[in-house]
Amino acid sequence: MEKLKQNIRDYQLSSPKYAQYEQDKYSAYQNYLYKRALYGLDALTEKELKETCSKKKQRIVNVYRRAQVVLNRFKQEVSIKKTNYIFEKFFPKSELTFSIISQTETDDNFRNTLTFKDLNITKDDIITIFMVEGILPKNFLSLREAPVSLPQLKNQRV
Repeated sequence: MEKLKQNIRDYQLSSPKYAQYEQDKYSAYQNYLYKRALYGLDALTEKELKETCSKKKQRIVNVYRRAQVVLNRFKQEVSIKKTNYIFEKFFPKSELTFSIISQTETDDNFRNTLTFKDLNITKDDIITIFMVEGILPKNFLSLREAPVSLPQLKNQRV
């Protein structure tokens, strides 16, 4: 017993004194764009929110709404695939299975409340969908830092 206590003490003394967190492969600017599309105005700090003009806020809200519609549709598609697989696996010759599998349309009025974790949807999946749908720019994966000057609105004075 004394040897076990000594081994535990040695391990605790020799183990690193810092925690190593998981880091993703995206830059700070890429994460900023991703979070802004996924969370809308909630992704901005209070200071950013005060300094942002109303037109930019409206653009952020519009992108956020489009992103939520796209994500809801994608979550429905994943749910349909998973349930179809379950029914085909356990009830392969049932009439109910054939009728359920034949219905593969998504409904924009239905809100899928399952989490990304429940559906095994990763951040990479979401980013890919956002890029395909035009919510994130096509060159999103090559962006590393914010552009020096952001494009101005046509009616905004410099």
